[in-house]
Amino acid sequence: MAKTPDLARNQRVTGPEREKLSGELLKRYQRGQSIREICAETGYSIGRVRRLLVDAGVEFRGRGGTHGRARKKVE
Repeated sequence: MAKTPDLARNQRVTGPEREKLSGELLKRYQRGQSIREICAETGYSIGRVRRLLVDAGVEFRGRGGTHGRARKKVE
């Protein structure tokens, strides 16, 4: 995976650099990494990662866990 730039908390990323970064995060997400895993690897906040993914045109996956699914009965 490509190295992502170290960014200060409020540092802006614009232009071609932002497009390149968005594309790299999109690749990671499409390979199956969660947003939280991407945050842990890059040091970016959840908000920054989500915004960059939206900029890249991501189609977000559903949330994990047992949300809305019936649990199996254990006998």
